[in-house]
Amino acid sequence: MRRPIALLASLFLLAGLPPAAGQSSSITVASTTSTEQSGLFGYILPRFTSKTGIGVNVVALGTGQALDVGRRGDADVVFVHDQPAEEAFVAQGFGVKRYPVMYNDFVLIGPQTDPAKIAGDKDILDALRKIAAAKVPFISRGDRSGTHAAELRYWKEAGVELAVVKGAWYREIGQGMGAALNMASAANAYVLSDRGTWLAFKNRGELRILVEGDRRLFNQYGVILVNPAKHPNVKAREGQAFIDWLVSPEGQRTIADYKVGGEQLFFPNAASEIRTRPKPSASGRSPLLVSSAMAVVMVRVLPRMLPPTIRIAPTSAMARPKAASKAVNRPDRPINSSSWIVRRSEAPSTASTSP
Repeated sequence: MRRPIALLASLFLLAGLPPAAGQSSSITVASTTSTEQSGLFGYILPRFTSKTGIGVNVVALGTGQALDVGRRGDADVVFVHDQPAEEAFVAQGFGVKRYPVMYNDFVLIGPQTDPAKIAGDKDILDALRKIAAAKVPFISRGDRSGTHAAELRYWKEAGVELAVVKGAWYREIGQGMGAALNMASAANAYVLSDRGTWLAFKNRGELRILVEGDRRLFNQYGVILVNPAKHPNVKAREGQAFIDWLVSPEGQRTIADYKVGGEQLFFPNAASEIRTRPKPSASGRSPLLVSSAMAVVMVRVLPRMLPPTIRIAPTSAMARPKAASKAVNRPDRPINSSSWIVRRSEAPSTASTSP
């Protein structure tokens, strides 16, 4: 009789203990290659896991593919950067709510020789017209990512019909940002990149930033909980905890603290829209949000528009973050694409404000 009682008492004691290492709950986040390859996830996810005990398994894809993973219910959260596609995802019932998290900007990269003569141009549309006219090598991600969507939007706004003019000079590779930069470096080609991945990229060769500062190059990131009403397997509590942390003051500070070579890669702006939206004016626009967006541009984007002669130059050493990806097996959600980048978060061993 004593042994069953002792066993029962032991079970009650074990039930009250925190989960052992490797046994804590975890979520799957479908996100972009830019958040992974810039090193951001390697910095912020261990801090979230350390605070909450919730592990984060990241599947890094282009935004379009990441949203498809969410539509299938193969992720708990999507963290991407194509606002129209994100809003459609929610409107179609696949997501619960979209939260703005942070932003950076796109930059147009090219060889120092600059055969299209676009260096210093502050108009991305004018620069693309010159590239198309010169028919000089251009690398397109071609992967339905947020960056690819932005590139296609810029070509269209520039009045360039790719279906008509593209030839051997325009190469669609169907891969992530790192691969696109590597190919551009090897071919001395032009490429559109998010600034975060560029700053963390080491194999630059003759490439440099040629066009930056156009307001059209603003690059917003958002996060969405996959709708558990559509997919009951979604870990809604843990997924929402991750979202709440990202938009909290602590999460926002952690994002701001991530730097490469002393330069901040992402700028948190969750607070800019975490408020009750006022009624739109007769023009259909919210005056509060318009003024808030203008304030963001004034504070964050305008400094990047200054000529290089009066900008503070970043330090030259820009080492690639050393956070390593680890393979993740989700038996409840099989992942069959070998091209996906997968990361599992672990608690940090030491605190740091830069990689």
